Amino acid sequence: MKYEDLANLKNIFGFDHYKTGQQHIINQILNGKDVLTVMPTGGGKSLCYQLPATLFEGLTLVVSPLIALMQSQVKQLQLMGVKAGSFNSSNTKNQNNETMSLLLKNELKMLYIAPERLIKQETIDLLKTKKISLLAIDEAHCVSQWGHDFRKEYLKLGELRRELSMVQTIALTATADETTRKDIIDKIFPKKPSIFIAGFDRPNIYLSMLPKNNAKKQILSFIEPLKGQTGIIYCSTRKKTDEWAEFLKINKFNALPYHAGMNIDDRKKNLEAFIQEDGIVMTATIAFGLGIDKPNVRFVCHANMPGNIESYYQEIGRAGRDGLPSSNLTIYGLDDISLRSRQINEQDSNDEKKRLERQRLNQLIAMCEATRCRRQVLLSYFGEKKIEACNNCDICKNGVKLIDGTKDAQKILSAIKRTGERFGVAHIVDILIGNKTENVKKYSHDTLKTFNVGKDLDKNTWQSIIRQLFSAGHINIDIENYGALKILKTGSDVLFNSHEFKRREEVLSAKPIILKNKNNFDDFKIEDEELYSKLRELRLEFAKKLKMPAYVIFPDKTLIEMANCKPKNSKELGQVYGVGVVKLKKFGKYFLKLIADH
Repeated sequence: MKYEDLANLKNIFGFDHYKTGQQHIINQILNGKDVLTVMPTGGGKSLCYQLPATLFEGLTLVVSPLIALMQSQVKQLQLMGVKAGSFNSSNTKNQNNETMSLLLKNELKMLYIAPERLIKQETIDLLKTKKISLLAIDEAHCVSQWGHDFRKEYLKLGELRRELSMVQTIALTATADETTRKDIIDKIFPKKPSIFIAGFDRPNIYLSMLPKNNAKKQILSFIEPLKGQTGIIYCSTRKKTDEWAEFLKINKFNALPYHAGMNIDDRKKNLEAFIQEDGIVMTATIAFGLGIDKPNVRFVCHANMPGNIESYYQEIGRAGRDGLPSSNLTIYGLDDISLRSRQINEQDSNDEKKRLERQRLNQLIAMCEATRCRRQVLLSYFGEKKIEACNNCDICKNGVKLIDGTKDAQKILSAIKRTGERFGVAHIVDILIGNKTENVKKYSHDTLKTFNVGKDLDKNTWQSIIRQLFSAGHINIDIENYGALKILKTGSDVLFNSHEFKRREEVLSAKPIILKNKNNFDDFKIEDEELYSKLRELRLEFAKKLKMPAYVIFPDKTLIEMANCKPKNSKELGQVYGVGVVKLKKFGKYFLKLIADH
């Protein structure tokens, strides 16, 4: 069967070409292959199953744990003329009835459903009577008990596939390290699927981190030039979330709080305002963000350090989904490290899970204290190698003040080597500072030449230097072997050949780096600001009438292109990014009239 995928790409979705990797994945699906896709947020994962769904005869079943994301994608698909629906707890009775009617008449092309509902026997029995062409499992990392967002319902999806006659499946995620990817394959795919890893980079997001020194002042100065833009400030507690919202309001930001301790109606109201309006800054705990598909979030700040490096990656990924320049600032301090460590210890989980969480936390701390490009450190965690310096992080832009740390590094590396590369950070530091712990005495490590050679520096400084060695690629933390420190080739050069090692002069208690260039928004030029503003107003009018988010009508990128190229007729407007046939017919004349009048 020949599929007209390129025709549908433009006519339905309004795109002239695929993003990196999309065509390969779609071709695999159209050729009947099972697929595991790891693609960064904003990389276009949804299209990888939505486009085949428009071409297949039967139903595409989309599993998602995120109600907000379901609602957003269903509205967008319906607006593009695709018969899509969802079953979830927030639907009205009429919405569920309408979706069920289309399903029973075999007219529904895409059905979004939460895993909790999908695994119910009555749902399975109903679906067995339908022709299901494709099962798309979104947020597939939820299947992994080692992941940061495990959901037990996902464990039953492998069994569900068998009940549905091993329906062709695509599993998609933005956050899966090698351990998590293995888990996904083991639990969902009986045979190894086609695996596509598009990379984890989000090059449009400016990355920056500062040691804490009045977090409110630091973040305020960072976001002041972005006033009027949409953003998120993540906080570690509900109390701090409320305090931040009040602080930003005093400073003339349109700020709203969001956390699980709020009245449910207030929380829902604030969420709807954030999704549907522009220019709102949401102060939130990590309860906020999953499934938020708003593409024009221009900044994400962490008032407190996230729980681990995967959470950090996922949270910054809520900025700049439209591919336009966006920013992140993360503030970190000893209090954050203590809090996150305590949270891990208090988890209701086994020792192995806690150990993995500690290692992931350590790797985030290593990124905070990096002396090289932050993007290189971040992406190396996900297994990407040979990454060029990004020139879009604070270290690339401004550098850090470094001092000679070669002798300090050699002391650390010697202790690692002399103990057989079998021990973690805490044990190595105990040796360096001469701390005769039970383990140090048990292994006679108090007799080593390196015992007590580091008494001139405190425990925190040694931990910082070890994290910097990790960030520089001289040592590795073996997560699978209880966090044992391993010396890499470049580390051997520092130890045995006295290759120079530079370390930060400032550690966690240092003064903040002053960012000379907080943002680089010069990369997307709006040639006619007045017209762009009018187009946004018109988009908002339609959004309010149709009771849907403004970006569902047209994303910012589409309006920028309209403002720049000023299409004169339907043919020219149809060539603009994101303008498909149905949207052109529905909204085209109104936007063309506004442009002509302007």
